[in-house]
Amino acid sequence: MAAARMIEFWRGGILESEHSGHAVICDEKGEIAEAWGDPEAVIFPRSSCKMLQALPLIESGAADKVGLRQDQLALSCASHRGALIHTVRVEKWLADIGLSEADLRCGSQVPSDHEARDLLYSTRQKPCQIHNNCSGKHAGFLTLNQHLGGGSEYVEVDHPVQRAVKAAFEEVTGEASPGYGIDGCSAPNFATSLHALGRAMAFFATARDGGPARQKAAHRLTQAMMAYPELISGEGGACTALMRATEGRAAVKTGAEAVFVAILPEKRRSIALKIIDGGTRASEAAITALLVHEGVLDRDHPVVEKYLTGPLLSRRGWRTGERRLAPGFTA
Repeated sequence: MAAARMIEFWRGGILESEHSGHAVICDEKGEIAEAWGDPEAVIFPRSSCKMLQALPLIESGAADKVGLRQDQLALSCASHRGALIHTVRVEKWLADIGLSEADLRCGSQVPSDHEARDLLYSTRQKPCQIHNNCSGKHAGFLTLNQHLGGGSEYVEVDHPVQRAVKAAFEEVTGEASPGYGIDGCSAPNFATSLHALGRAMAFFATARDGGPARQKAAHRLTQAMMAYPELISGEGGACTALMRATEGRAAVKTGAEAVFVAILPEKRRSIALKIIDGGTRASEAAITALLVHEGVLDRDHPVVEKYLTGPLLSRRGWRTGERRLAPGFTA
């Protein structure tokens, strides 16, 4: 099945670019309520599946053994911007479990937070692994690894940590993964169908604190994300802005190459989407449209104008064009 046209960009009354993709909305049973494009398209979820990767951290007892707080659970799901609110927490987390930046295996990254980047440049410091947007996830991997007694190379696909991640990933998506790729942070990223990713997010949306161990873990992670939206991305990040705007009605997570998911606990539904050309501005517009469509985001909220309905501007503030929903893709 072909991808569906979703987002268009117009300039001077002429269609300049269009972005196609696949999207599903799943109900509380994980079944497709609505779909655009091909729900069975196989994708790499990239960082949109960090909640799945964090399940073994809680299920194993590792999180409670070291007394992880709710903000730390949020960081385990984050793709943060390397601001001080992120890096100080990760550094303290590692110190609390007797480890340091050198134990991470995610690689160094220049922070996308402007203040943090300017501070590094002004003090002639180099970015380190704690600045990596995935350092919270990797702190979670290290915490799990201590509990499991695995070796130091916890990102290897046959390591006990990644075997636990794969098992949880396949069980919650309901599909055997057809393969894996290596993510930007050097950890394995298991491929799955878009529907399976949506089905997994529906599991998170319906998980309750009084349920079985895996449901409790999923509930805790979802609540942590919604309690600390500033940790999931950071100031200027779409995940943070959209979660704040939905006021506790959605946990939203992006992944590289234009993947987005949303967990909607009140609706007991979920959203998963992939823009096939990897265009981030299109995926941000599409997830905004679908959040409005699901009634968890007010169409008149300023964040909708920012990511979907607002004009495209020149650097002098002139109106140069606009975003539009493609015919058949509705908000």
